[in-house]
Amino acid sequence: MNSETTNKLQQIVEQNLINIEEAKEQGQKVVGFYCLYTPMELALAAGAIPLPLCGTRNDPIEAAETVLPRNLCPLIKSSYGFAATDSCPYFRFSDLLVADTTCDGKKKMYELLAAYRPMHILQLPQNQDPETAFPFWYHEVKKFKKSLETHLSVEITDKSLSAAIHLMNRERAALKTLMDLAKMKPSPISGMDLLTVLFRTGFFADKEEGIQLINELVQKVNDEINPSSKIPPRILLTGVPVGLGSDKVIRLIEAAGANVVCFENCSGYKRVFQIDEQISPLEAIARQYLQTPCSVMSPNTGRFDLLEELIKKFSVDGVVDLTWHACHTYNVESYSIAKFVQEKQHLPFLHLETDYSEADTEILRIRIEAFLEIVK
Repeated sequence: MNSETTNKLQQIVEQNLINIEEAKEQGQKVVGFYCLYTPMELALAAGAIPLPLCGTRNDPIEAAETVLPRNLCPLIKSSYGFAATDSCPYFRFSDLLVADTTCDGKKKMYELLAAYRPMHILQLPQNQDPETAFPFWYHEVKKFKKSLETHLSVEITDKSLSAAIHLMNRERAALKTLMDLAKMKPSPISGMDLLTVLFRTGFFADKEEGIQLINELVQKVNDEINPSSKIPPRILLTGVPVGLGSDKVIRLIEAAGANVVCFENCSGYKRVFQIDEQISPLEAIARQYLQTPCSVMSPNTGRFDLLEELIKKFSVDGVVDLTWHACHTYNVESYSIAKFVQEKQHLPFLHLETDYSEADTEILRIRIEAFLEIVK
């Protein structure tokens, strides 16, 4: 991104915090969430501001380790550390936290986190079977709706839900258009620039402003495309979610001369689904969110389907699978992903297991450079 776009994005980020604070002073509520399984549409339909909560930086982990085990996933420790040190403004704004039982570490951490804010827990099924898992999950979504109505003293109607679905579908369509820019060869946007926009706009309280900014950025990139004969290796990143502060693997890949053209994870393509606007809104929300292809589901066939689609559409040259330390579901699933990528897609594959610190940066750099030699 050029400096003008970067400065504009930073200004909007700073103004966004002021806007949220002013909205709070006027009585508007904030719902903080931790996972892609949380249906933000319900919070919007309740008249609240849905905000993702901090959990991508290494700074608060030391404070978290006074309570949590050191050999725990850094995402969990960072999330708890931000709350314990009161260093996440979005957590501070939150009137209600929503958490999902995506892993054992998170479940137990949420028990401790509940001491800081009121919390609603969404209990996830272990698979996505429409006959057994969906009725259970639909009941959980209905409980979440009732919890929001109770905590926020509002009534969530089908009309407000439909309006929220339409708004979020528009936002997700804009995000997909932005990510699809990288289908061009060469990609007109770097992986780090793409991640920056995806991460920053996720915190916007004003969805319309976020949609407008994303569309403006897409237009600006299209207007400034310079044809080039040099096409760097095109890498797809899969695995755990990443954000600013937990982006070292992306930085290392691109510093080594490749381009991360696609994020298959929760930070990227997993979040740009469309919810059916023709059926009952609460049922539509429940059905779509249950399809999220996360490694906590067993089996997790949706991840393989999405990978196959993205590998083809983005003309991928290699796949990097990122796992955080102690993230057992993604770590175990990496074996099957490696076989799928190497044997069925016939592409080079690299699995990296790391945390948020910079301690292993040199080791990662060497492994990534060696991998890119194979890709080339």
